[in-house]
Amino acid sequence: MGIFDGLGKFGLGDLQEADLFEEEKKAADDTASVEERQKNSEEIEAEVLIDKKFKCPQCDKQFTSKIVRSGKARLLSQDIDLRPRHEGINTVKYDVIMCPYCGYAALNKFFNAVTSAQLKLIKENISLKFQPKEFSGSVYDYDQAMERYQMALINAIIKKAKNSEKAFICLKSSWVVAGKIESLDENENQEEITKLRAQEAELLKNAFEGFAKARSTESYPMCGMDEYTVDYLIAVLAYRNHQDDIAMRMLSSVITGRNANPRLKDKARDLKEEIVQEKKKKES
Repeated sequence: MGIFDGLGKFGLGDLQEADLFEEEKKAADDTASVEERQKNSEEIEAEVLIDKKFKCPQCDKQFTSKIVRSGKARLLSQDIDLRPRHEGINTVKYDVIMCPYCGYAALNKFFNAVTSAQLKLIKENISLKFQPKEFSGSVYDYDQAMERYQMALINAIIKKAKNSEKAFICLKSSWVVAGKIESLDENENQEEITKLRAQEAELLKNAFEGFAKARSTESYPMCGMDEYTVDYLIAVLAYRNHQDDIAMRMLSSVITGRNANPRLKDKARDLKEEIVQEKKKKES
């Protein structure tokens, strides 16, 4: 499964608790359908979403896009690659804004940051052949979210966006793919999971390459991140791509950075220790 599989749907295939009744209650719960459990999950997710109005800078039409209500999603933790984990919702699914009329799409922070020259490229290469597809439902499922990220990435390529923007889209796309994998039963969906893992690996590779290039050619802040956060992300991505030497070098720059966030330094130290321990295991 390639990172652009599915773009054909848009006409862009060429760009691609204990009581008396506890036992009975448990039995009833155990027979609850997958659909019912999914519905309950969607209801919880929908409670923290709103439909926000946007005006497309490409076609000037107004549309709504689902976004996470400010302060409503409780952050539980953060993965090694800074992927946020929120209670009851994967907020990353909602970070792409996409016009349903012309196909222009971008991460929320970049949606209106587009030049007239870029809009011309998008119109000529995407909008003129875009086939509208309606996103229905109270939430975006993983397949819908993945399609929206595909559109954001192909738009970034067409408009000749900075390497950091393309890398950031790839990184966030990998988080959505990882979320999709986590939602599947590994025993029942082995083939699909294998394809998704390959797609995730490709996205992580592209994110690594993009941020590495951006580090030497772009100024900070980069996608809202300071230099130490970018170096830390490059280290994580290098590690995920089996390039431990680069990872260790980037981690050292974070750990010794005078202005680096203390929490980020702790994350860097933890990852450095993990790499050292893995190397010892391989050598023993």
